[in-house]
Amino acid sequence: MSTAPQLRAAALREALATRVVVADGAMGTMLQAQDPTLEDFQQLEGCNEILNVTRPDIVRSVHQEYFAAGVDCVETNTFGANHAALGEYDIPERIFELSRAGARIARESADEFTAGDGRQRWVLGSIGPGTKLPTLGHTDFATLRDGFQANAEGLIAGGADLLIVETTQDLLQTKASVLGARRALQATGLDLPLVCSLAFETTGTMLLGSEIGAALTVLEPLGIDMIGLNCSTGPAEMTEHLRYLARHSRIPLLCMPNAGLPVLTKDGAHFPLGPDGLADAQENFVRDYGLSLVGGCCGTTPEHLRKVVERVRALTPPERTPHPEPGAASLYQTVPFRQDTS
Repeated sequence: MSTAPQLRAAALREALATRVVVADGAMGTMLQAQDPTLEDFQQLEGCNEILNVTRPDIVRSVHQEYFAAGVDCVETNTFGANHAALGEYDIPERIFELSRAGARIARESADEFTAGDGRQRWVLGSIGPGTKLPTLGHTDFATLRDGFQANAEGLIAGGADLLIVETTQDLLQTKASVLGARRALQATGLDLPLVCSLAFETTGTMLLGSEIGAALTVLEPLGIDMIGLNCSTGPAEMTEHLRYLARHSRIPLLCMPNAGLPVLTKDGAHFPLGPDGLADAQENFVRDYGLSLVGGCCGTTPEHLRKVVERVRALTPPERTPHPEPGAASLYQTVPFRQDTS
């Protein structure tokens, strides 16, 4: 077992415990902006993970832009490197290969910037939700879990410092992701942070109707290192969920919102929240809810993250005093274990 990954992971844990760590922003839109060809996609149009093998220069340039903006860590271009998503392109056997390639590109970029000024940079291994919802019977749990394990093993082999199960929409899919990642860590003998980021719709629940309390009750006992929110909405719609987590979560918090709710224009979706707006929101979230990890999702750019870095770098997250509520959860809601003495 190499000591370098463990040392980097230990340094990342220390940073998350003592200051605000800043991650990057959107990946897909920045890749598409470089206009990759159908040949670059190996005729699998839209499969961004293929670019890790065919056009690593494009993927590397995105990481470099974010590091140049001052972020501490970047996410790998592996959001769709899972059984469900790659299965739709008929290449599920390439999960490990594309995950490892994506992590390696990010690792090289991080190491290059670290060597330049001595400040440690990290790689967050992105584990996306895929396109199948096991709760609705789209696929079986074991198939999903094993695909996520291959995804995580590739990320670890490529040099990821943390695994982030993100944009989760179905709590059963989330559990498959977390357990697959946990199996990968056990298989490789590494102890990397494993964090989970949920996607809540404008309805106030996850896609299948799960409330924030249900998600916390289900996921916290799985031993994840951090919980939070990303994607689906802008920061304004995340406030109440973060307030709940700050009040009840025993583990640290993260938040990576979109640049507001998308507005449909004749040129496609436009995200209205500018860099200052995102920076204002993240500064307030750190002060109010004690976030340890912040970043951006859809519609956020290096300029957004540059502003966030400027605003939160000097902040120390306030101490939270959570009040955990033991309970049991269905798919939809949590029921606290409160004794009714009447």
